[in-house]
Parts: sequence; C-alpha cells; structure tokens
Amino acid sequence: MVVAFFHPYCNAGGGGERVLWCAIRALQKKYKDAIYVVYTGDKDVTGEQIVESAFRRFNIKLTHPVKFVFLEKRYLVEASLYPHFTLLGQSLGSVFLGWEALMKCVPDVYIDSMGYAFTLPLFKYLGGCRVGCYVHYPTISTDMLSMVRSQNARFNNAAFITRNPLLSKLKLVYYYLFAFVYGLVGSRSDVIMVNSSWTLNHILSLWRAGACTSVVYPPCDVQTFLDIPLHEEKSTTEYSIVSLGQFRPEKDHPLQIRAFAKFLEKTAVGQQSLPKLILIGGCRNQQDEQRVNRLKKLCEELGVDKKVEFKVNIPFEELKQYLADAIIGLHTMWNEHFGIGIVECMAAGTIILAHNSGGPKLDIVVPYEGHITGFLAENEDDYFETMAQILSLSPEKRLEIRQNARRSVNRFADQEFEGAFLLSVEPLFK
Repeated sequence: MVVAFFHPYCNAGGGGERVLWCAIRALQKKYKDAIYVVYTGDKDVTGEQIVESAFRRFNIKLTHPVKFVFLEKRYLVEASLYPHFTLLGQSLGSVFLGWEALMKCVPDVYIDSMGYAFTLPLFKYLGGCRVGCYVHYPTISTDMLSMVRSQNARFNNAAFITRNPLLSKLKLVYYYLFAFVYGLVGSRSDVIMVNSSWTLNHILSLWRAGACTSVVYPPCDVQTFLDIPLHEEKSTTEYSIVSLGQFRPEKDHPLQIRAFAKFLEKTAVGQQSLPKLILIGGCRNQQDEQRVNRLKKLCEELGVDKKVEFKVNIPFEELKQYLADAIIGLHTMWNEHFGIGIVECMAAGTIILAHNSGGPKLDIVVPYEGHITGFLAENEDDYFETMAQILSLSPEKRLEIRQNARRSVNRFADQEFEGAFLLSVEPLFK
C-alpha cells in the first residue's frame, strides 16, 4: 500500500510540518508494511536533509524511510504569482501541481496535509485513491465573507476595495462563488480532520460533511517543554518577551512591534531594566525574508531596533532556551486556526498573551479547573496594556499562572494526537 501526503512546503518548519511528521510517524507504527510518500516542492534540499531538518526542528524521528516526490511546479501555488484573485489563482495552481504529483506517483491513500482542497477530487476520481485531509485553516471562511461585507481592511482585503462600495460588492460575489466551489471540492474527501473548534465550525458550514469530520488537535511537543524547569524570577534578570511563529503576513508581527514600542515608550520612565522582544520564526521563501527586512526597518523607524532581536530558522535547542528565559509569550494573529506556538510557549512556562479570536480563544487560552492560564488581547492598546499588567504582577502570581498553563496543555500532547489521528484515518485503510 502506498500512502501519500501532499505537502509542497514540507521543509518549512512550521506547525503544519509538525503535524505532517507526527502523522507519518504514527502511521508507520501501525501500518508498518506501507510505503510512505511525500509530494514536496523543496527541490533545493535532499530527502535526507528534509528528514534531518524534521528531527532538528521538531525532535521527531521516523521509524522507517520516506520517499520524496519532488515537484517542479510549486511556483503555481505561490501567492506572489497572483496579485489579484489570489485564492482562485492558488487553488487552480494547486490542481496543476496535484496533476504533476499524480503523474509521478499514484497512491492508494492520498492525504492533503496542507489545505489544498482542490486536489481532492483529482486524486479521488482520476487517481482512484481513498482521500483524506487535515485542515489547518479554511481557504475561505465565513469571517472573511463578513469582513468584506462590512468593508473592513485587513492584509487580505485591500484598503482601495474597502473604500469602494462597488468593488466590495464584486469581491463579495467572488468570495461567495469561491466558497461554494470550495465546499464542493472539500466535501469529496472520505475523511476530514480539522485542528480546532474554530476550524470545525467553518468547515462544517462550508463543506457540510459532518459525518466524516472530526477535530484532531495538532501534536505539540509539550513534554520536551514541560521538562524545562520553572525558574524562580530574579530581580537582576533581564526580562524577555518571545514571539514564536513563521514570518507570514497573517501572523501580524508589525502589531507586536508597535505594541512593544508603545509599551517601552509608556513605561521607560523610572524603569532600570526594560524587556527585550525576541521574534523567533521560520522563513519559507524570499518573500518571507523580505518581510523580516521590512520588520527590521519598522523597528528602526519606531526607535526600538536595539530592543528587538530576530531569530530565523534556529535549531530546536536554541528555541527551547529562549522560551525558558522568557516571561511573556506573544502571539498576534487574528483568527489563528489553532496555535501550536502558543501551546509550546505555555508548556515552556511563559505567560501567553494571544489574540482574542480563533483557536487561542476557543481551545487553548481557556480557564483550567477554574484558574487563569493566560491573557487575550485584540489591538495595539490591548497588547501594550496587558504586557504592562503581566509585568506588574508579583513573581508569585506569575508563577501561579505559569503552573496553571502548564497543567492545561497535556491534552495537546503528541500521544493524544496519534490516537485521535489513527482513529480518524481508519476508514482509509479498510
């Protein structure tokens, strides 16, 4: 039996890639005789380097070899190729990329682990495969529809459109048509897994395939972070605020920097030791690298470049050390589907400050046995004020919140994911 995962960016080093490698490891343990294939566009590295990178970044070691099918046309799913009608362009591009994958290897079981729903009918009807998918984030959501309807500017809703009622109406029609087709292709899947309550609500409303849909929380290496001892805070220690997340536009790193700059500006008087902000994340491509350069420029413009550090594609051990030393874990993405980085920050003992939406609000930063596990915010002022509030708490109170957060994250452990994932995909192997 050949089991193939469609994951064009399998070497990216984000939460989606952690799901991929944990899923393959779980299947290898149960279905030892199967051949496992990953379709990837990472042509600049070898298969051995990809596996080594998964171990180095995620501490995941596979029990059996994996075959890699290297795709030439990954550029077809790059957002930069479609300055307008991006969703449609990327989705059609994924069909051509999927066709290339199918021509190079026809599997028995096909799992889309990156959110390219338009490939599902291709493998099901032309490839004759049993198909499943793990949805991290719906390509379009009912929130996006309401955002365009209310003419609210976001990174994926340009200001010139929000200012023009006609353009807003046309975009709304485009979104509704796209949502309809997205629902059609997604519902072709035999097994649908989603990563959070937020994603579940959207996928149920768009795909209407509740009978084969289940929530499978993504695997978080909580034990590795729980092994980090909780240090008693010392007054001589320089505080650090750590942000963990890939350098993508939706992660909204500029909000972190602006809120941090405001915090420094408002609290600088009378403070001997001000915290520093450490932005840790992965860069997938040249666009991400350019984004980091723009963020550095923003730091210079706001006069905080001496207090902000960027750590790009760093090894796992180094990441652990930064989390162990941090007081606050910062996260600013609106409607984050889940937030593996948030769980890791909580497990490592930081006090999390996340966006009051999506997975963080519904699944992660929720009271545990009636006790607070972290904080939520929505805008620049919220973040700045909550940073100040957290740092004004006594070390004893902060320790109590950190301990509560640690106890709450065991439900997101690797073992929990493996059990839920294997149960969900069972129909594909019958």
